[in-house]
Amino acid sequence: MSWFEAMEHHDYEELVLCQDRASGLKAIIAIHDTTLGPALGGTRMWTYASEEAAIEDALRLARGMTYKHAVSGLNLGGGKAVIIGDPRRDKNEAMFRAFGRYIQGLNGRYVTAEDVGTTEEDMNLIYQETDYVTGISPSYGSSGNPSPATAWGVYRGIKAAAKEAFGTDLLEGKTVAVQGVGNVAMRLCKYLYEEGAHLIVTDIHKDSVKQAVDQFGAKAVDPADITGVDCDIYAPCALGGTINDDTLKQLKAKVVAGCANNQLLEPRHGDKLHEMGIVYAPDYVINAGGVINIADELNGYNADRAWSKVGEIYNNLEKIFDTSRTEGIATYIAADRLAERRIELMKNTRSTFLQNGHHALSSRRLRG
Repeated sequence: MSWFEAMEHHDYEELVLCQDRASGLKAIIAIHDTTLGPALGGTRMWTYASEEAAIEDALRLARGMTYKHAVSGLNLGGGKAVIIGDPRRDKNEAMFRAFGRYIQGLNGRYVTAEDVGTTEEDMNLIYQETDYVTGISPSYGSSGNPSPATAWGVYRGIKAAAKEAFGTDLLEGKTVAVQGVGNVAMRLCKYLYEEGAHLIVTDIHKDSVKQAVDQFGAKAVDPADITGVDCDIYAPCALGGTINDDTLKQLKAKVVAGCANNQLLEPRHGDKLHEMGIVYAPDYVINAGGVINIADELNGYNADRAWSKVGEIYNNLEKIFDTSRTEGIATYIAADRLAERRIELMKNTRSTFLQNGHHALSSRRLRG
C-alpha cells in the first residue's frame, strides 16, 4: 500500500517530512482531521526501526488525537509529530529550533506539545521559533508538565466507572490494581489513597514500587501477576495491550480504567469486556486530562478553568456508558461513535471555517 492509499483509507489531510542536515533532524508531522479546529498533538522522539515505522506511528497517533479531542468536547483536530532519534543522545538545540520553524511554516494548522521522549525544555526551544507549541514552562505563562492534569482526569474517570459498575462513585474500601507507577500513576495513587482505596501496584522499576508502598501502603506484586489479583478496579498505567486473550482469562476486576494508551490489544478484546460485564473506560477518553489542560493555553492559560474542564471527563464517560447501555454496544465503540457524530455534525461548517480564517490558530505571545 502506498502512503497516499494509507492516507485515503482513514482520510488523512496532510503528511509532512522535515529534515535539517546540520542538526540531524528527521521528523514527520501527520495531520489527520481539522474539522473541529487546528490539529493538536505531541512530538514523540523515538529510535524507530525504520522510517516507514516512524511514519506509521505518526499517522496512527494523529488519528487517535482526532477522536480524543472530539469526544472531549475540544475545538481541535488530530495531529502528531515524531522525531527519529535517541532522546538520550541525539538531542540538540538546533534540532528543536529547526523543527519549530517547520511548525511555524504550517501557520497554525498544527500545534505541538511534549510526548514520549520530549520534555518541557524541548518545547521551550521550539517556542523560540513558533507560537504553535503548548506545554512550555510556566514562566512563559504556560501550564508546564501535563502529568498532574492527566492524573486528575484519570481519577475522575475511575470514579465515573465505579459508579457505573457498583452504583456509587465512592472509592473508599475498593481495591485498585495499578499496573505501572510512573509520573501520572504515582499521582493517581495519591488521589486513590486519600479517598481510602486499597492499592496493589507493580512496575519494572523497583524504586517506584517502593515509593508507592512507603507513601500509600500499597501491596507490591510481580508485573506478571497484576492482572490476576483480587481487585475491584484494574488500572493499566504503563504498557499498552494488557487487555488481551491471556489477561482476560485472569481478570477479576469489575472495572478497567487507567491512564495507559492502547489498552486493548485488539478491538475484539473490548467486545469481550462488554460480554463479561466489565466496565471499560476507553483509554483515549479517560486519559485526556493532559491534552485538555494544555489546550487551554490556546485561550491564555487559566488553571482553574482548565482543571474544571479536565474534571468533565467524569461526565464524558457517563455519556459513553449511557450510549453503551442504550445501543447495546461495547464502550469503546460508543466512544468512537460519539466522536464521529460530533465531527460529522461539524463537517458542513468546514467551508465557513476556511473562508473566515478561523481554521488557523491566531498568533499569541506569552513572553513579557
